[in-house]
Amino acid sequence: MMATAAKVTIVEVEELVEVGEIDPEQVMTPSIYVKRIFQGKDYEKRIERRTVRKR
Repeated sequence: MMATAAKVTIVEVEELVEVGEIDPEQVMTPSIYVKRIFQGKDYEKRIERRTVRKR
């Protein structure tokens, strides 16, 4: 929602792909709002785990 109000929207991506390689439903910000795009480096893929305390 914030991208719709911004004058310039910059997107950092993990990987650049060709058009049609990913499902459009997985895209968070439509390209019409994106003005700049760059590929980030040294991503650390953290795996989230659900932790619960013992009763």
